[in-house]
Amino acid sequence: MKNMLPNWICGAIGALYLVLNTVLWGLIILILGLLKWSLRIQLLSSCLHWAYRKWCVGNRLGLKLGGVTLHVTMPQEVSINGWYLLISNHISWLDIVVLSAQEVLPAPKFFLKDELKYVPLIGTGAWALDMPFMKRASKSEVAKNPKLKRMDVERTKQSCQNFRHHPTTVINFAEGTRYTPSKQRRQSSPYPNLLKPKAGGTAFALDVLNAQIDGLLNTTLVYHCVDAHICRAFMMGKLTAITVEIEFTPLALLPTGDYQIDKQYRIQFQAYMNQLWLEKSRRIAAIEENYRAANSDYEQEVGQL
Repeated sequence: MKNMLPNWICGAIGALYLVLNTVLWGLIILILGLLKWSLRIQLLSSCLHWAYRKWCVGNRLGLKLGGVTLHVTMPQEVSINGWYLLISNHISWLDIVVLSAQEVLPAPKFFLKDELKYVPLIGTGAWALDMPFMKRASKSEVAKNPKLKRMDVERTKQSCQNFRHHPTTVINFAEGTRYTPSKQRRQSSPYPNLLKPKAGGTAFALDVLNAQIDGLLNTTLVYHCVDAHICRAFMMGKLTAITVEIEFTPLALLPTGDYQIDKQYRIQFQAYMNQLWLEKSRRIAAIEENYRAANSDYEQEVGQL
């Protein structure tokens, strides 16, 4: 389609399609969720996940309509029938669309803040699909009652029980927020193209999901466009390609322990995450350099900035 129409038309069509896809399947998922809640019919859970997969398929088509080429490296060990924790760098709101569009990955799920359950389509859809909403104790509350340290973990474990019934990829953006050069400078991040990873969130997810997942998917996202605003570049047809590299580590090879209580494990896991991010930073630079070398038009656009 990109060869037949101007880039900006392709981008507009792709962006519109993604919005309509989310509205359509978001409403269907909400209706099915309300029926499951009111009628207590467990069969509707399968219907909900069928609708969710259709939303993922629609995201894949929306990217294609927008003229985006996906370059995906997926380990052979990864199966659509598996259970995984996926950690990734976070660049854009488009990250969720890109990750959900990977047809080999089981349906993506998220740990969400409790207040998000009231957001139309996003929060209501997550509620219908039994995604866990976390209401974590504050530091002052934990100081008054140390037992609350483990309560967050146990409460989230209970809400993740339904993950066992459907193959799942739990996604965690380890940086906690989207990368921008200004945020990178404010953090004094040692990684020129990444923010510092928050080891606590990933350790929390591993603790919660330890008995349910097959392993860790360390994912690197790289958007190939000259505009720093990824969503705007996509809508204008200026996002040419996206690289998605995924590495699989079996659960048995991951460092596990109690991050909140065990200081030695906390130091070990922080070092583990920092090493992953150091390697990820190098891979991002290499991927971008290789893409420029292979695409002279892209190199010329970058040189004009």
